[in-house]
Amino acid sequence: MDLNMALMRATFKLDQRQDDGATTVGTGWLVRLPGPDGQGGSSRLALVTASHVLDRMKLEHASIHWRRMDADGRWHREPAPVRIRDGGGTPLWHRHVDRDIAALALDPPPHAHDWAIGFDQLADDAALEAFDVQPGDEMLALGYPRGLSANEIGFPILRAGRVASYPLWPSADFPTFLMDFAVFAGNSGGPVYMSDRARKRVGARDFHEAQFVAGLLAQQVVLTDERLEIGIVLHAAFIRQCLLGLEARLRTPPS
Repeated sequence: MDLNMALMRATFKLDQRQDDGATTVGTGWLVRLPGPDGQGGSSRLALVTASHVLDRMKLEHASIHWRRMDADGRWHREPAPVRIRDGGGTPLWHRHVDRDIAALALDPPPHAHDWAIGFDQLADDAALEAFDVQPGDEMLALGYPRGLSANEIGFPILRAGRVASYPLWPSADFPTFLMDFAVFAGNSGGPVYMSDRARKRVGARDFHEAQFVAGLLAQQVVLTDERLEIGIVLHAAFIRQCLLGLEARLRTPPS
C-alpha cells in the first residue's frame, strides 16, 4: 500500500479528560515491532507517540479512537479505552532514554492489526543519505491539530511542509530537524514522512520511490511566546531505538 494510505489508516487520535475538566490530545500510530534479528517480522505491535503526550495523561486509561470498515464498505469510529498506567500510576509505555518518544505495546482490534506500518519503513541515517534528503524537500505529517479530525470517522489531517534546516544527519549529532509548517496542540507524536514516487538515489541513473517515515513531530518552535510556524521533528532512528528497547523489555521476564 502507498505510504500515504498506510499511515492514514495506522494513525489515531489519543485523548484523556483530566480531573480538572481539560482534555489532553495527541497523535499515535501503529508500528510493527522488530523481530529477533532487529528487522521487521514480529506480530507484536506498538503505539508510537511523543512521551510528553502520555506524561500529561495522569489517569490510568486514555481513549484511542479506532476506526472500522463494515462489510458494506462504510467506516465507523469506535473509541475505546487503552491502559497507559498501572494502578499505582506507573507508566506502562517504554520511553526513549533521552528523546521525547514513547512506545506502548498493545493489541488493537483485529480490523486495525494489519494497518500497522513495518519497522523497516522507519528511515535510518543511511536511507536519508541514499535519497539525499535536503532543505527544501517536501515532507508530510499526520495529526489532530487541537483535537480536530478530518471527519466524523476520526481520520487524521494531512499537512505538508518543507525541510527547513541543515544538516540532517548523522542523527547522533543532529537529533532533530525543522519543518516549515504550523504546529498545534494535538499534532504532537504524529508521523512525518516522505512519499515521492520519482526520486533519484545518490549515484543512481533511474528513479525510485522514496516512501519512508523520517521522524516524529515533537513540538513547535516558540520564541518569546510567539509561535513561528516551525515544527521540530525527531529522527526516525530514535523511534527505531525506542522500539528495539520495548521489544527487549517484552522478551525479558519480570524479576
